[in-house]
Amino acid sequence: MSKLYVGSEVGQLRRVLLHRPERALTHLTPSNCHDLLFDDVLAVEAAGEEHDAFARTLRGQGVEVLLLHDLLVETLDVPEAKQWLLGTQISDFRYGPTFARDLRQYFIEMDNEHLATILLGGLAYSELPIQSSSMLPKMKQPLDFVIEPLPNHLFTRDTSCWIYGGVSLNPMMMPARQRETNHLRAIYHWHPTFAGQDFIKYFGDEDLHYDNANIEGGDVLVIGNGAVLIGISERTTPQGVENLAANLFKSGQAKEVIAIDLPKHRSCMHLDTVMTHMDVDTFSVYPEIMRKDLDTWRLTPKTNGEMHVEASHNYLHAIESALGLDQLKIITTGGDSYEAEREQWNDANNVLTVKPGVVIGYERNVYTNEKYDKAGIEVLTIPGNELGRGRGGARCMSCPIERDDI
Repeated sequence: MSKLYVGSEVGQLRRVLLHRPERALTHLTPSNCHDLLFDDVLAVEAAGEEHDAFARTLRGQGVEVLLLHDLLVETLDVPEAKQWLLGTQISDFRYGPTFARDLRQYFIEMDNEHLATILLGGLAYSELPIQSSSMLPKMKQPLDFVIEPLPNHLFTRDTSCWIYGGVSLNPMMMPARQRETNHLRAIYHWHPTFAGQDFIKYFGDEDLHYDNANIEGGDVLVIGNGAVLIGISERTTPQGVENLAANLFKSGQAKEVIAIDLPKHRSCMHLDTVMTHMDVDTFSVYPEIMRKDLDTWRLTPKTNGEMHVEASHNYLHAIESALGLDQLKIITTGGDSYEAEREQWNDANNVLTVKPGVVIGYERNVYTNEKYDKAGIEVLTIPGNELGRGRGGARCMSCPIERDDI
């Protein structure tokens, strides 16, 4: 049995979780896409085909690809899991006790393939065939959602992230994404690939309101050697970082966390949109954002279970010392400043490393890809004209669950 373990960002990738965009995208419209955190409406068929090309590229590199939809169907096949998930996603607090009961009754009868499609892709009131005596459905418009679609599930990176011998089930910042985490909680608890396996759940696996402790996987880079690099961003708070760090230290899985305070705006929503790890000593960086003077902290465990927090003057030096390297190689976004800004927006810096020096990125980012090539990094390109509109690249769209150390 292969091990659930992610030891780095650049070691050989062995198993990864993706989500092929389907029904959720059909529910995206110009009037709702912003609430659902998309800047644009995607062509559904084309996005699916581009995603298939991404999965094929990974398989071509010997990586096993797990698909979220399939895992969810197989999880719903476990009666206890189905019960829990319906209780959690169709809760009395979300719908009121009467309507919640009627909905759960309707969904429990449904075949699991169809149910998974609805949980991921949403359901409008006009599509709901049942009557309920509750006030709520009578007060809704036909095109209102009973279950909001989860188009951001495409970005499997954020909802949960594997760090060394365990996983963080991330309490997401945005209401449009919070239900995603429960799907992963159910999968990691009941799906045969994960059930009974030996791994740690660091954070986020309880029925709690995590308040201000938000964290998303796009901000978490497992740089190896027991170190974790985390961005404090629009979606990841210092409280989230400290809670995760405390549990990483308590379990002995990490020996230091480097936290970088990022500017809080949309173009650098997560650390991995402006910086990714491509080879043991090589990072891709968008220099407009990743300036050397960004506030950086180094968190390390103390013997009494508390943590030591110290300011670090330069995040590059902090990474060099964590990895025991003399000097990092930094490859900046390509082209002149207009081209670089456009390519960063189209996720030129958000590449997925499959093994040291080999990365997957969008073919449209020609200037940056050329720079990678010249620096000795091999870029396996995938089409991203539609997928890229969701503002996430190959790293955003993948959740490694098994990867070698460096």
